[in-house]
Amino acid sequence: MKTELLAPAGDLEKLKAAVLYGADAVYLGGRHFGLRAGAGNFEDAELAEGVSFAHAHGARVYVTVNIFAHNRDLELLPPYLDTICEVGADAVIVSDPGVINITRRRHPKLPVHLSTQANTTNWASARFWEEHGIKRIVLARELTLAEISEIREKIGLELELFVHGAMCVSYSGRCLLSSYMTGRDANRGDCAQSCRWKYALAEEKRPGEYFPFEEDSRGSYILGSKDLCLIEHIPELVRAGVNSFKIEGRMKSVNYVAGVVKAYREALDTYQGDPENYRFNPAWLEEIEKVSHRDYTTGFLFGRPGHSGQHYEGEIYRRSHEFAGLVRGYEPETGMMVIEQRNRFVLGDEVEIMMPKGENIKQKITGIIDEAGQSVAAAPHPQQLVRVPVDGQVPEFAIMRRLITNREDF
Repeated sequence: MKTELLAPAGDLEKLKAAVLYGADAVYLGGRHFGLRAGAGNFEDAELAEGVSFAHAHGARVYVTVNIFAHNRDLELLPPYLDTICEVGADAVIVSDPGVINITRRRHPKLPVHLSTQANTTNWASARFWEEHGIKRIVLARELTLAEISEIREKIGLELELFVHGAMCVSYSGRCLLSSYMTGRDANRGDCAQSCRWKYALAEEKRPGEYFPFEEDSRGSYILGSKDLCLIEHIPELVRAGVNSFKIEGRMKSVNYVAGVVKAYREALDTYQGDPENYRFNPAWLEEIEKVSHRDYTTGFLFGRPGHSGQHYEGEIYRRSHEFAGLVRGYEPETGMMVIEQRNRFVLGDEVEIMMPKGENIKQKITGIIDEAGQSVAAAPHPQQLVRVPVDGQVPEFAIMRRLITNREDF
């Protein structure tokens, strides 16, 4: 069995991008029972369309049903599970034992994957779930490579591991901070990201005076983890017996999903195609540096990260390129691509067209034609459709990125 590349699908557009850029499977949430209430998520009709699109391209779809349910949640669960089965989803991702029990009783043939929220950190726990019919375990993020290998040796079910994306400061993401500070329950899909806020020390009798933990006067980021990135350790993870490489990011942009999936797809294919002669290509890391991200860490893979896994600097996010537009069509007779604008771009910009497969195209924007057929100097409006000359044929869902500069008019 080849290692699966599993990508996030926050909405239908991101699902299509993930599949076209090389994901073997996607995971997504409906309007209920998922832990990403802030993502676009899928209505029933969109879920059916997404499953159909993925299956037509040889990819699988896993639906998140991984909240820690309260009594009031259980009434809607059976009909929702019926819908998931009717549209042909390939598995559900569940964390709550009660939800697992209801799912297995109502739809015994529907594969159940155990969510990372169940924080499986040892082989005895994994064996327990294996004996209770779980097909796959999404391992806790707090495991080392040696611990993953030992779990693999002692159990037979599939193992899934997060290899890329945001990390939660709480153990396996089981956080009460958001609920305490805002009333929004992270364990029911409504996290307010309280750990990412800017904090400073304040003295009760000195309102308005803030004393930062670090030298950054805007506050300290003591709760903000760096982003996970394991693309340089694919051989070790495959040898450890990981069956599925999972990318985090259902709330990230389509540009993020496409860029990260493409890099991991190429790296994984290269390794699996010739493990003995595999060499890591720095271009894969450069690719994922182009999307918005925090500094990268290997998390717990090689031991406890300590302070090196946290972000203490003021400027949290990094990126070398900005998502300028999504290709919606190509006109071979004119050599122009139809671009849906996502961030402002102008004549003369240096851009890169990221292709779902193969080499990207680098060029300068030499023309912009608006929907009225007029030549314009800039595309300033979100989701504005324009036509731009391109140095080669490009498919739908190719992504145009602008090299970030200090241009004054931006």
